[in-house]
Amino acid sequence: MLKLNQLIMKAIGCLFIMTALASCTLIDDDLSECGVDYKMDYELQLVTNMNTELKTQLSTNVNVSSALRTHLSNIFTDFAHDVDLSFYDTEGDSARLQHDEHIMDANQASYALFLPMRRYIHLAAANVVDNDMVSVKNDDNCHTAILYQQEKDTIDSHTTGVFTARQDMQILEGVDQTFNVHLYMANSATSLIIDPRGHDYKNIKVYATGFATSFNICDSIYVYSEKSPMVRASQVPVAEGGELCFSTVNFPSRDTRNTRVIIDSDEPFISPSADNSLWEYRVYTTLNDGTTTESILYVQTPLRAGQLKVIKVHLSDDKGVIESDDATVGVSVTLDWGKIILPDIPL
Repeated sequence: MLKLNQLIMKAIGCLFIMTALASCTLIDDDLSECGVDYKMDYELQLVTNMNTELKTQLSTNVNVSSALRTHLSNIFTDFAHDVDLSFYDTEGDSARLQHDEHIMDANQASYALFLPMRRYIHLAAANVVDNDMVSVKNDDNCHTAILYQQEKDTIDSHTTGVFTARQDMQILEGVDQTFNVHLYMANSATSLIIDPRGHDYKNIKVYATGFATSFNICDSIYVYSEKSPMVRASQVPVAEGGELCFSTVNFPSRDTRNTRVIIDSDEPFISPSADNSLWEYRVYTTLNDGTTTESILYVQTPLRAGQLKVIKVHLSDDKGVIESDDATVGVSVTLDWGKIILPDIPL
């Protein structure tokens, strides 16, 4: 009796499978819910000026250039640890229809994804898992999905180079399709090189501000808060020499031309100077007598995604005043800063 029941169950199972297959093959049936495995090829496209910037700005200072290159090796890289893939409806509220996460650990990778036949908007983000400052949020719907940066008055730098992609996809019946998805960098980096020129000081701390606070992945648009957070610069150890090197990793600044950050040209990061500053460095030099001098550097050229911007300055006297010889960088100085205004940022 037991064997008879087992045979009956197997027969019912086979009938169910045959019926399901038939529903996806009959000409008159709706095939929209049927699907097959489609090949998705993902590749990181690192478009950066880092090598050019280091050669131009630090050609005579190999030690600083080498130290900075090592410090940013995990940022300006085309190697992705993780990739987050979402496929959205193109109608209504653009709800997410499928979500996949993979450990990529490569420059490029291919995945076979089962997708029902229809049109999709596809969004992808890479190198987010190990980034303490940036995460993907509001991604249940396509047009609300963002790269979200922690909301604080003072933040640390991003810890990875983050990449994103967006692509329309039409899954067709009976067509062998391969989709190529290119991911481009969404954040950037700055570096401030300070030459003390033999002047005395007790401590120097550097912050940068004026950058985007989030990134709309679908529309490829950066969002700027009314009050931009201070990004705490890390001091980069330099093997020899007296120059100090500081660096931040963050979202880009505003751009006067309001264009997409990836530009197809030989020199994609050249832009005319703005009338007003687009972002700032704030340098706090604490002197041996305990007083602090604030120097604000107003940068008039945009910082774009994938870009490294190196600015060189020097101490002009024993009062901790910072000066720049760059015509696109303005400076304002407040001596004895701590006695005039309570600090907004920790020193």
